[in-house]
Amino acid sequence: MHRLNAWLRGHPMVVDGAWASIVGFLTLLAAVAEDGSRIALLGIGAVMFVLMTVRRRWPDVVVVAGIALGLLQVAGRIDQNTPPAIGYLVFCYTGAAFGRTWTSRLALAAGLTAGPLSVAAFYHSDAGMAHGFLQQAFVSALLSSPFILCWAWGRLTRVRRAYLTELEDRAARLERERDAQAKVAVAAERARIARELHDVVAHNVSVMIVQADGAAYVMDNSPHQAKEALATIASTGRQALVEMRRLLGVLRTADAAEEYVPQPGVEELPDLLDQVRTAGLPVEFSTSGEVRELPRGVELTVYRIVQEALTNVRKHGGPNVTARVAVDFGDRDLNVLIEDDGRGSTDAHLTAGGTDGLGHGLIGMRERIGMVSGSLDAGPRPGGGFRIRAVLPLKTAR
Repeated sequence: MHRLNAWLRGHPMVVDGAWASIVGFLTLLAAVAEDGSRIALLGIGAVMFVLMTVRRRWPDVVVVAGIALGLLQVAGRIDQNTPPAIGYLVFCYTGAAFGRTWTSRLALAAGLTAGPLSVAAFYHSDAGMAHGFLQQAFVSALLSSPFILCWAWGRLTRVRRAYLTELEDRAARLERERDAQAKVAVAAERARIARELHDVVAHNVSVMIVQADGAAYVMDNSPHQAKEALATIASTGRQALVEMRRLLGVLRTADAAEEYVPQPGVEELPDLLDQVRTAGLPVEFSTSGEVRELPRGVELTVYRIVQEALTNVRKHGGPNVTARVAVDFGDRDLNVLIEDDGRGSTDAHLTAGGTDGLGHGLIGMRERIGMVSGSLDAGPRPGGGFRIRAVLPLKTAR
């Protein structure tokens, strides 16, 4: 049924031709019963059939031709109380529903004058002048009313069709906007996952490299320390593999993401610092203020900033470098400070940012902090070394 309706909407001449055939059949029956004007009635019926069939394809031409046919019928005093008269109502509806503005107005004018013209041509009264005038006015209004109703119906159809078209356009526009927003969300998620992967790989691989170098150095003189370094490399590699699986799981299915561990936060900072100390970087850690639960976005941001900053220290701090991490829980802000006393290249901190010159380390920090409406200050530290200070507004982040 749905396919049939769609096909009929796509072929309006078939529907109009079916209705025109009914009117034509009734006209043929009326012509058989007619004596005087049978040929004229058949001719009007034939023209009416053609006009009704093509009315939606050429509405302007059909309305003009229908008005001309009606005037010809009035001038020839051919009886209008016949089935072809139905076509004039259809033409009035067509002009209002499918024609241009001038066609709609012309159809309305023709409908208003149809009654008076019919009365003038076919109606005669033997009553008094005043009484006869009132009768003619009443009959004129009565004959014009069907045309006015058909014209109003046509206008209502035009308004409804325009409203449906607007709804379809709006739905299509909203669908396009939804698709565009989905693409933006996918791109943002991929960028977030790329930053996560960068943090995981940069931190853990850096630890593994330091441990591997240390193991190679003490392999002959201290096998026990070399064994501990190899164990740290294995543990770090497994941890990196778990985190990478978690991140890649997000790309597969939403259900699979639940199988992976939660994202790290401030509570995991001591474990991170122990891992860094094991890799050979002394780190001092302190907290101040009222320690409390933070939004997950802020938790992950703090963890990744500290992780990235310490990775930078190991790469660019130079020999015998030490670092300090301080987290201050304020009333409205969370302040995170990471600084070192290294003698490495300050330009390496600023330009490379822990990414071997690709410039994504500090950029990633700023993007992460920007997601929670925070601010980042990174630069050389008085007396040597490098300092990174991040301020995360807790009230805004909630």
